[in-house]
Amino acid sequence: MTGYSKAEVTENGITASIELKSLNGKTLDITCRLPRNLNHKEIELRELLKANIARGTVSIYINVQRQEEIRNFEFNADAAKACYEKLNDFRASMKLKETVKLEHVLHFSSMFPSQEKDDDSENEWNVVKLALRNAVIALNKMKTNEGTQISKDMLARMKKISGTIDKIETISTNNIPEERDRLRQKVAQLFDSDEIDEHRIQMELVLIADKLDISEECVRMRSHIKFFFDAFKQESKEPVGRKLNFLMQEMNREVNTIGSKSNDTEIAHLVVATKEELEKVREQLQNIE
Repeated sequence: MTGYSKAEVTENGITASIELKSLNGKTLDITCRLPRNLNHKEIELRELLKANIARGTVSIYINVQRQEEIRNFEFNADAAKACYEKLNDFRASMKLKETVKLEHVLHFSSMFPSQEKDDDSENEWNVVKLALRNAVIALNKMKTNEGTQISKDMLARMKKISGTIDKIETISTNNIPEERDRLRQKVAQLFDSDEIDEHRIQMELVLIADKLDISEECVRMRSHIKFFFDAFKQESKEPVGRKLNFLMQEMNREVNTIGSKSNDTEIAHLVVATKEELEKVREQLQNIE
């Protein structure tokens, strides 16, 4: 399912900002972008996301900033001295009269940053986890709202399909007397007299009835539809999208069997309409976890 959330948490002078995006996908595919000093936390980050998101193409962007006014000033003096010596050596080799000044050394200050403390990244990671929790909650809330709207549409379509199956079964049952009369007329045309083997006709009717009987398929369709509705009533947080996708395959199989057994034009039209509704439900299910 699609969703977007943004969260920001500030604690102990550390501000963690997170953008979380989710697109439809059959599996869970995660793309992470973290600050350089938190790259070693990527595996842990993925595990946290897997625990809260079942499916989708997920992108997460993390930015961490420190408030400079409360951060102690630190300076790597050894690196600065080494830079000064290298510049002096270069000046001597080039036989330059100009002396090396502090401003020359500071020009290369980006090359000798102070070493970060070991607990700095852990403090930042703790703040990131707080922001991540808020982002995931907001993302799942958005996905839940979208899922509620999608489920209403699917349930309405399944009710329509259920009514169509009832209509198909009624038409099929009513067709049996018509098939009997049609067979009598065909048999009568083959004989000059009115003497007709009723026993043979009854046998043929049994075979035709068995071939045209779609009651079993209709019963199974109702069972599948009931399971479909029950899946939305469950309070379990386990994903149901894949289960319902498999269920849609079974429904399509039953509807195809009904279409192949029946030679009634009206039933054929109803079968086509049912397959169209099932396809629309199947497309919506691709958005459901």
